[in-house]
Amino acid sequence: MKRIATLLCCICVLVNVSGQVNGRLPETEIMTLGVFHFAYHNLDVVTTADKDKISVIEEPYQSQIIAVAEALGSFRPTIIAIEVTPDRQGEIDSLYSLYLNDKLTLGKDEIYQLGFRMGKQLSVPVIYCVNDWGRPYENIEALFRDSTRTARLEDYFMHSPDSVYRTPGTSKKVSNIVTELIDLNDPEVIKERLSVYLLNPFKYEEQPGDFTGVDFETGRWFSRNLRIYRNIQRIPHTENDRILLIIGRDHLNLLNHFFDVSREFKLVSPLPYLETAREK
Repeated sequence: MKRIATLLCCICVLVNVSGQVNGRLPETEIMTLGVFHFAYHNLDVVTTADKDKISVIEEPYQSQIIAVAEALGSFRPTIIAIEVTPDRQGEIDSLYSLYLNDKLTLGKDEIYQLGFRMGKQLSVPVIYCVNDWGRPYENIEALFRDSTRTARLEDYFMHSPDSVYRTPGTSKKVSNIVTELIDLNDPEVIKERLSVYLLNPFKYEEQPGDFTGVDFETGRWFSRNLRIYRNIQRIPHTENDRILLIIGRDHLNLLNHFFDVSREFKLVSPLPYLETAREK
């Protein structure tokens, strides 16, 4: 243990010295666009009722999406990243190639409506897949192999006094895509969304004093977003690039903080660009 402690101290000293000597790394601008899922996959706890779903391939929504794409295009991203796992990169490459050659009609998903559309508009060669699902701890995997323990967690998740899910939620109908995106990317809204992940099931304990809920949320949410961040770091980039990340709105409650404190990225808000789109 003494040797390990000494090693950690040496690493801290080296990091501090390196920071003092070299200063900050060259920063790459990154714009994070939080979205609702245009295709309504309904994979989250809060779902959208059929009557409240809109068809983004119909008017007036298509015109609104085009306005968003044109407005964000003035950021001039050279790299576009989407919420798809890297194991599907070959599939996305093939679909994007078809679209570039006018052989693919865009589907409803935001990866097509915004990612592919803007990629072609700006001559971006690759649409990068950066999603990840996180990594649960072994004790959480064991919990989900036990139906009784799983039922207890689910009951707490839905019915504990501080649960925001006591009444199954549904999202409201989107009346205007531009306005909706402006609301979703408001810093105060993003901050509020992180608070949910520190309540329930974060506070769940199988035995008094244990960290079952913390471990669950660590693997499901915190690990997931750190891995997404790492996937973005893996994209070849320089300080001359500009990255646009299109991702589900809740991810911004961690990712924006990571980018904001990063030494290699400079966070850029989409709000001024979206306001331009709203004015059209």
